[in-house]
Amino acid sequence: MDIELIYADGTAERERLARLRERSAQTDKAVTATVSEILEQVRTRGDAAVRAYTEKFDGACPDTFEVPRSVLDEALSQADPAFVASLRTAAANIADFHRRQKRESFVVTRPDGTLMGQRVRGLKRVGLYVPGGTAAYPSSVLMNAVPARIAGVEELIMVTPPGKDGRPVTDVLAAAAVAGVDRVFLMGGAQAVAALAYGTETVPRVDKIVGPGNIFVATAKKLLYGIVDIDMIAGPSEILVIADETARPDWLAADLMSQAEHDRMASAILLTTSETVARETVRELEKQMPALSRREIIEASLRDYGTVIVCRSDEEMVALANDLAPEHLEVMTKAPMEYVGRLDNAGSVFLGRYAPEPLGDYLAGPNHVLPTGGTARFFSPLGVDSFIKRSSFIYYTEEALAGAAEDIVRLAEKERLTAHAHSIRVRFGEKDL
Repeated sequence: MDIELIYADGTAERERLARLRERSAQTDKAVTATVSEILEQVRTRGDAAVRAYTEKFDGACPDTFEVPRSVLDEALSQADPAFVASLRTAAANIADFHRRQKRESFVVTRPDGTLMGQRVRGLKRVGLYVPGGTAAYPSSVLMNAVPARIAGVEELIMVTPPGKDGRPVTDVLAAAAVAGVDRVFLMGGAQAVAALAYGTETVPRVDKIVGPGNIFVATAKKLLYGIVDIDMIAGPSEILVIADETARPDWLAADLMSQAEHDRMASAILLTTSETVARETVRELEKQMPALSRREIIEASLRDYGTVIVCRSDEEMVALANDLAPEHLEVMTKAPMEYVGRLDNAGSVFLGRYAPEPLGDYLAGPNHVLPTGGTARFFSPLGVDSFIKRSSFIYYTEEALAGAAEDIVRLAEKERLTAHAHSIRVRFGEKDL
């Protein structure tokens, strides 16, 4: 097992982490050019372009893009009952957590008759992209759809690529039925993202697009931002684990590999103050990896983007974690709760031995759609706020505006916006204010 082991000295570890940040910043000009052409074709040709690209990239195209409601219901009834029960448990936990995020509209009144407030409501229509094939994740359907429903989104449209037989992934359809998705269309890739953003003869135009995808999907979302809102530009998965001498190396190794298996470019990093824990974790990686189905992906990920860093102090571990701003951050220490107020930059923090990252991926309730590539410094996880829009309203009486007029005119004239000042003066006979 070839994973880099570094002893922190103030330079070596930061050079390694800088290389990881460069990985997230890389762009492929060829991909951008290809995606730009796909977007333009779908914008101008609609369904015909979507059909052509679906046949080209997916190998088959269904006769009709939309999946009948009866097929969703059938997928739910034919799915493994135990799997459906787990989906329902996860959906309930996700809903319970996200209901607490919901904002309320408000109105403020003042004695002079002034009234102002904020109106909060869900977006009208949201598009959910769900990958197919080996990257089909029913859990992501729940994580995106459940908060959208709580936010009050009127209509939730899901797109997912067909398999080689032209049919959808049954487990994904079952999750869509549990989550309350309104309509499902069999299409994937950049062409599906374009269809959602622009609208076609059969696919309605949405206000926002959420959900994970490959580099073509991510690039399409990035290029279409502004025409439509998006959740975030997601990069390869990441996990950072903070551990002291009390951590179990076999558990640390298992948790690192749980994220490394996502992608050859996934990042798995261990920070520990114990050299013994560091070396034993490396040995556990070698011991456990052969039994895992995605061994080759894990091995490549850990070789190229995995690191074990022996830190000189607890404070150094915290500083490095905040600097890296990882997607997932596990704290495997004797007193994990002491870290809650110190870890400022992370998508989701997992505290203690019995809160491994997969708990958050599937069942606990907090969202697993998280900022990557260091963007946890300024981005937040997907949530109810991701699916709402806010607008303010103002009502003033004549007397209230008269009382404010002098200040408004003074500020407007200071900015040389005389029409702004005139708009106030005209209401009071252009008299000096």
